[in-house]
Amino acid sequence: MIFKNLRDDIANVLRLDPAARSSLEVVLCYPGFHAVVLHRLAHWLWARGWLVAGRFVSALARLFTGIEIHPGAKIGKRFFIDHGLGVVIGETAEIGDDVTLYQGVTLGGTSLQRGKRHPTLEDGVIVGAGAKVLGAFTVGRGARIGANAVVLSEVPVGASVAGIPAKVIGERPKPEAQPQFLPYGTPCEETPDPIACQLSVLHGEVARIRAQLAAIEEERNRERLGDSIPGGYENGRRSVNE
Repeated sequence: MIFKNLRDDIANVLRLDPAARSSLEVVLCYPGFHAVVLHRLAHWLWARGWLVAGRFVSALARLFTGIEIHPGAKIGKRFFIDHGLGVVIGETAEIGDDVTLYQGVTLGGTSLQRGKRHPTLEDGVIVGAGAKVLGAFTVGRGARIGANAVVLSEVPVGASVAGIPAKVIGERPKPEAQPQFLPYGTPCEETPDPIACQLSVLHGEVARIRAQLAAIEEERNRERLGDSIPGGYENGRRSVNE
């Protein structure tokens, strides 16, 4: 079973990375692949109660690859860590099938209590470079997390999120639609800039408030004109008309 997963992992790297030319190149030159191989061994040891041995293998993996995966983390099939340097995956993290992480990603916890404290990434999730996913919540199937995002709460199925803290950007695809692969988890074509969207909303609010202020000022000017004419505004207006 372990060897079948390794074959799937190699095929997945060749499918997703156009720089990969052969299976041999992946086996010899891809630290993300090395980290996954060593993690599968470390997790096998950890699950059988050989905790120190599992931690030792994970420490060796970090030393040789720059990628730290706790042996307790559960990882599915065809897991791809592209580039990989600086990736950290915590003990209670759970990762589904066909998930891709880029360099500098952290799947971290925000609690010192034992038990579930790291995120769960469902099938097909992509996490862009430098993103931090912090807490014991679920990132829904097919979600995309943009580069350098800080995700602190649950991400809906199929959503694309970006920013600090991360917010949904763009439109979510229909549930039956197969999400496309987005390098670095960041949609780059026809994607609205969240800051530009907020500025547009603020511009509309300012225009509305200005219109209200202009109406109020005009009403006050009419009242002042009426007070300045003997007999009040109505009489003054009548006299002017006459």
